[in-house]
Amino acid sequence: MRIGDVSFWYADIGLPYRRVPLAGDTTADVAIIGAGYTGLWTAYYLKQANPGLDVLVIEKDFAGFGASGRNGGWLTGGFAWTHQRYLETSTEHAVRGMVEAMNGTVDEVIRVAEAEGIDADIHRTDELMVATRSSQLGRMRAEVEHRRHWGEDERVYEISAADLAKRIRIPGALGAMVVSNVARIQPAKLVRGLAAVVERIGVRLVEGTTVTGYEKGVVTTDHGTVLAPVILRCTEGFTAGLPGRKREWLPLNSAQIATEPLPPEVWAEIGWDGREILADFANAYCYCQRTREGRITVGARGVPYRFGSSLDTNGAPDPETIRRLTAILRQHFPAAAGARIDHAWCGVLGVPRDWCATVGLDPETGLGWAGGYVGVGVSTSNLAGRTLADLALGRDTDLVHLPWVNRKVRQWEPEPFRWLGVTGMYALLNAADRREARPGAGPSKLATLGNWLTGRG
Repeated sequence: MRIGDVSFWYADIGLPYRRVPLAGDTTADVAIIGAGYTGLWTAYYLKQANPGLDVLVIEKDFAGFGASGRNGGWLTGGFAWTHQRYLETSTEHAVRGMVEAMNGTVDEVIRVAEAEGIDADIHRTDELMVATRSSQLGRMRAEVEHRRHWGEDERVYEISAADLAKRIRIPGALGAMVVSNVARIQPAKLVRGLAAVVERIGVRLVEGTTVTGYEKGVVTTDHGTVLAPVILRCTEGFTAGLPGRKREWLPLNSAQIATEPLPPEVWAEIGWDGREILADFANAYCYCQRTREGRITVGARGVPYRFGSSLDTNGAPDPETIRRLTAILRQHFPAAAGARIDHAWCGVLGVPRDWCATVGLDPETGLGWAGGYVGVGVSTSNLAGRTLADLALGRDTDLVHLPWVNRKVRQWEPEPFRWLGVTGMYALLNAADRREARPGAGPSKLATLGNWLTGRG
């Protein structure tokens, strides 16, 4: 088994060549910190709007080293948020506009990929969120009702266990929520292709360059200083590594495994001919996909948080996390129980204190940011990139008036409270799932307590 090495997605296509670092002091119209999806989408839309703009993207490692090259490959048109929290500072009409804008990201990403010749194994399909316990069935129906209330009537609906079995056979499944107009992707192919595109249209992209600080008009790095009137931070889960940002967004860890390619007889037992992206309604949920070459990837939180907002080493998960992921694979796909696990990897995602993604820019300082995607950044980053570009250019568009723009929340608590809170939350979520697995058990209040503990609920 290959462990770490960034991710399976790079093992699939090979690690990219390294671009040169910053070659000393320079200037730019817009400096972007971080060459993941957010930074690259922002650079792309800036150049589309103003081809003459001098845009510089600064990356510590290589483009797509973080979550953009490690995620589960879900392009969903959805994102992590709590509608009620946005209603505290906005209107229901504005929140519905946010839902509509997010739903459009799937078509937009695919449009750009096709127009720019990016081959990212994109396969249009549905999302299946499966309920395997009666308590999960209740959560599923509540989620369907909730999402339909906010304007997703045409793309979100419930199917029975019998209808689900026609698509995929999951032991004990009682039904599923279907979300249409989503896509499966190979995430590293998308980010690598996007990096090549922005370079082709004139964006300067430097790698192996560590940002040591930034303030109004100035980015300092280990290879020189950049003067720019607009500076955009697009570092998502790696934000905690920037000076003074340790408590801004919590780097929550997520891990995945990938099986060997499965033979036709195994797929005949499982089904999954539609290549739907798949998850469950467990409290400590999982997320899966069927890859281009017929592997199953399974992801979940594993060991969710490292003390002091520390990061993993080159994507290497711990043995207990790999064991948990393998157990999920065998539970949901018993026909693949004997399959070899070819790769295990992990990465971090950014979590704000209120678990709601944000994007913004201070016009007085020229400092902007986007992130806090809480695990659904493939689609959210595209909308964030378009919005950041509009903000940076001073354009008065519908995007800059969405309720997530310039939303700020308090910081996470100092250690050890941060570690205790997140570790306690996931311990309670796992305990809730064990209780709900008992015959006749209903929803466990431990999950409610766990979510309340860190402000997730």
